Amino acid sequence: MQPNAEELQNQTQAQLEKIFEALDSGAFQPIRRMLNGLRPVEIAHLLESSPPKSRIVLWQLVDKELEGEVLQELSEDIQVDFLKQMNHEQVASVIEDLDDDDVTDILQHLPGQVILQVLSAMSEQNRQRVESLLSYSGDTAGGLMSSDVIIIRPRLTLDVVMRYLRWHEELPPSTDNLIVVNREGEFLGLLPIRKLLTTDPGVTVREIMLTDVDPIPAEMSDTEVARLFEDHDWVSAPVVDADGKVLGRITIDDVVDVIREDADHSLMSMAGLDAEEATFAPVLKSTPRRALWLGINLVTAVIASMVISLFEGTIQKVVALAVLMPIVASMGGVAGSQTLTVVIRGMALGQVGRSNINWLLSREFMVSAINGLLLALVLGMAVSFVYDDYTIALIIAAAMIINLVTAAIAGTLLPMLLRSAKVDPALAGGVLLTTVTDVVGFLSFLGLATFFYA
Repeated sequence: MQPNAEELQNQTQAQLEKIFEALDSGAFQPIRRMLNGLRPVEIAHLLESSPPKSRIVLWQLVDKELEGEVLQELSEDIQVDFLKQMNHEQVASVIEDLDDDDVTDILQHLPGQVILQVLSAMSEQNRQRVESLLSYSGDTAGGLMSSDVIIIRPRLTLDVVMRYLRWHEELPPSTDNLIVVNREGEFLGLLPIRKLLTTDPGVTVREIMLTDVDPIPAEMSDTEVARLFEDHDWVSAPVVDADGKVLGRITIDDVVDVIREDADHSLMSMAGLDAEEATFAPVLKSTPRRALWLGINLVTAVIASMVISLFEGTIQKVVALAVLMPIVASMGGVAGSQTLTVVIRGMALGQVGRSNINWLLSREFMVSAINGLLLALVLGMAVSFVYDDYTIALIIAAAMIINLVTAAIAGTLLPMLLRSAKVDPALAGGVLLTTVTDVVGFLSFLGLATFFYA
């Protein structure tokens, strides 16, 4: 029985405790034996779970033949840290036995001059395959694909195809279909392995191949590729150039990486953080990355405080305003974040666009208006009871409704506006939304108070 996520976490922490104890005592041999007895993905997880100094020591204890497989499982930041410690010949040696798409992923993190040096140290055949993949951006189908494919012609009989497959030492991972092409290498269709194994050997490929499958253009974005895999439950899919010639294929393991990276990006971006920031990144790396958005947030906070300063005289007259005004801004921020999250997720899934944004805006407006009325009623009654002042109760109730409705509108429209301006909504949306809800919350609450108490 496979361990669940909690058991795996406990296992990792137990291993780390043993490793740190051994490091403190200088007992490196037991650590080496334990590390190299694990799978590459488990070694990578331990490295990512270790502080920088311990991580360097552990990396030096990993067997040379495992370094490449471990390296490809690491996050970008840690990969780059380890690659910087190697010269181009060492890098070429480490990645020598990896699949070409994994090699490409690793090389894309290196400076251009270093990439050229590494390529020059590779064999001619491997260099050509990797160079063809490096010509595509890492966030496209061409950047995801592997050139390790099995291609057949439609006129062959299944018996011939079976004998051809037996000449291979092994099939490429996740091979569920063989790709059928014409003499020019143009995509014609797919021959599923299940059909190959269960059909009369005398039948030709042309008779049973699937021709209703569209290949993936090399320039398609990785997010769209992931969506196609999800919609069609694919294990692999062929990739073609603009002329329809087969370049390679994408497999489900690459798509899972895209989905995980997109999820990490969305989660981290909502807090203004780099998606690649490691949990145990050094102080000098984490500080500047966070400082930028903290600085932007400081500017927005100053704007909100300037709004408050406009009503300083009113606040001095009615001290209760100073106690109550954070409630309005906070509720608007939470309501706006709910809407913002729904819209950004919908955009990421390809469900939200110009054609249906009006319906979504109306829905969010109604939801926020109903919630605003209910919460305003509850808050107004509570404020009236505590301060024995019906006027201030009415003011905060009205301000609550105004800010929740504004938050819903801003949370719906901001992502669309940011995307039109080619700005990542997940990264900038939260900061801008906070500014809107703070400013509108304070302005409506203190403005109404000034009107009634002036």
